[in-house]
Amino acid sequence: MKIKVLANDGISKSGIDMLENNNYDVITENVSQHDLVEFINKNDISCLLVRSATTARKELIDSCKNLKLIGRGGVGMDNIDVEYARKKGIHVINTPAASSHSVAELVFSHLFSCVRFLHDSNRNMPLDGDSKFKVLKKNYAKGNELKGKTLGIIGFGRIGQETAKIALGIGMNVIFCDKFVDEIKINLDFAFDKNISFNLKASEMSILLKNSDYITLHVPAQKDFVIGKNEFGLMKKGSGLINAARGGVVDENSLIEALDNGQLSFAGIDTFENEPNPSVKLLMHPKVSLTPHIGAATIEAQDRIGIELANQIISLVK
Repeated sequence: MKIKVLANDGISKSGIDMLENNNYDVITENVSQHDLVEFINKNDISCLLVRSATTARKELIDSCKNLKLIGRGGVGMDNIDVEYARKKGIHVINTPAASSHSVAELVFSHLFSCVRFLHDSNRNMPLDGDSKFKVLKKNYAKGNELKGKTLGIIGFGRIGQETAKIALGIGMNVIFCDKFVDEIKINLDFAFDKNISFNLKASEMSILLKNSDYITLHVPAQKDFVIGKNEFGLMKKGSGLINAARGGVVDENSLIEALDNGQLSFAGIDTFENEPNPSVKLLMHPKVSLTPHIGAATIEAQDRIGIELANQIISLVK
């Protein structure tokens, strides 16, 4: 008898193929949160796979007696009651390595966009490019290079390290802070079998805030803001902030204030406090580059996520 897997928020074809080739039945129907318990029980689902859209809380865990595994296609598992599920004998897995490079590249998509005003230019060129070309050219003529600037990375796990690799590769200085990492060796691999290593030591948060030209966050969901009014006050005037980590790690009201008073020159935001209904004031701000929580949303990352989930399921659920 085949073991049934519900990939409620989807899974790559490579992941499906691997599971089906190992006698698993993969269901990719998207079931609403309201109907999820009934669907799992009615169809005798053993493994539930989610991303950020579906939650697996205590009530679902208690109601679905046949669940043997809950998997998160991605890194953060704040939408799953992890410890409670494990106490109930349910395997809880995620894919911490699969999407790291994709998130890091999105960080630099925001950075490159903001230092050359692409986020604002792309809004205004369709409106005024034919009638105010010279005005717009003047407005966007004071961009900055990233080379030689200092990138501060808050949280130095897999994603933070991948971000550091890109920064070092384009000639940026990198400083980081992390509660669990004091010193680390970063290896950069280039074409033609060329590689180079960098030894980095952690800094205090206050030092990072004061000395970074640009700051990017790579921390899990928090009860309190990591960056709030006090932290913005310590940052370099005219610096920039990127959040492709989790909504709620940045105080968005204080962020808007910092943008308005010139303390920050820009922000790149992929995750929001009130997803999936972000603040309209933040969405409309001319100094903010916006994406709808797509850090891991590349074909390559989703392929790796699917394969990693499949491998773990095959090894854990027989």
